[in-house]
Amino acid sequence: MAGNDALDNFLKQLKGAGATGKSGNVVSGGFGGGGGKGNFLGLAALAAVALIVYTLYTASYTVPSDSVGIVQRFGKYSTEQTSGLHFKLPLGIDKVTILPVKRQLKQEFGFVTSGATNSTQARPDDLAQQSQMVTGDLNAALVEWVVQYRISEPQKFLFEVRNPGETLRDLSESVMREVVGDRTVDEVITIGRQEIETEALLNMQELVGKYAIGVSIDQVQLKNINPPRPVQESFNEVNQAQQEKESLINAARREYNKVIPLAEGEKDQRIRAADGYRLKRVNEAEGDASRFNAVFTEYLKAPEVTRRRIYIETMQEILPDLDSKIIVDENSQQILPLMHLNAAKESVQ
Repeated sequence: MAGNDALDNFLKQLKGAGATGKSGNVVSGGFGGGGGKGNFLGLAALAAVALIVYTLYTASYTVPSDSVGIVQRFGKYSTEQTSGLHFKLPLGIDKVTILPVKRQLKQEFGFVTSGATNSTQARPDDLAQQSQMVTGDLNAALVEWVVQYRISEPQKFLFEVRNPGETLRDLSESVMREVVGDRTVDEVITIGRQEIETEALLNMQELVGKYAIGVSIDQVQLKNINPPRPVQESFNEVNQAQQEKESLINAARREYNKVIPLAEGEKDQRIRAADGYRLKRVNEAEGDASRFNAVFTEYLKAPEVTRRRIYIETMQEILPDLDSKIIVDENSQQILPLMHLNAAKESVQ
């Protein structure tokens, strides 16, 4: 296009110079004389040089490193060229379209980023209408999002769909409205962002494949999600109340986690102590019973010996606790009643 404009301007200048020569005001010298034939030959030579320059100018093109060049010959697809310097048929016979296939492109909905190079990145004229959506519980929300994509199939992107960028915008907006319309306003604004992004990404990828747009959707990212401005202050108050509620619940849970485990530990400790005491008493009782049964078994074998042994063991336990001991032969027949045992005991004390 720039080469055509330069050629048109040059031809206009040549026409102006020729008209001046006919009026007789041209100074001779540049074209070998002041005659009309000389002027005509000079103009023809300049036109030939201009045509050659324009031909050489339109016969080469450069493809950037992140792009490919789609060559059309008389409007029909011819070939696909990679990055570098290439040549083509001049004078509009071959037309080259540069597509950035290795660059990640994006489309913005509900807002505009300055300095955008993609012509379909945003629609500044209907930003408010793009972001206004109705949720599943019939509430309104202002949703801003970004779709990041790449041109994966350049031929389909150019020839399968008319205005593929605008088609992708319409498709993305339709999918996002559908996904948001299936959820409540609380889910959209608070906890459902990740689910919305995932579901919208899957739906867009499926529709892009069906429509054969020639792009691949890399990511769908939600930006700002707000309630409509007339109710935004009330909604913020509700959010603040919910945050205070969550804060109180968390404080109660902290107190619960601090008190209840301590009580559970004391309970377990007392249960274990009771179990230990029970086992001790049971084991002691079983040991005493086993010992008694052993003694009883031996007693049944030799009752007299066992009785005497029990008697001796019992006396060994009792006699050390007695203060005075008087041993009398059981065969004695005459015992003088002169010994007042109690009195003797008191006098000793």
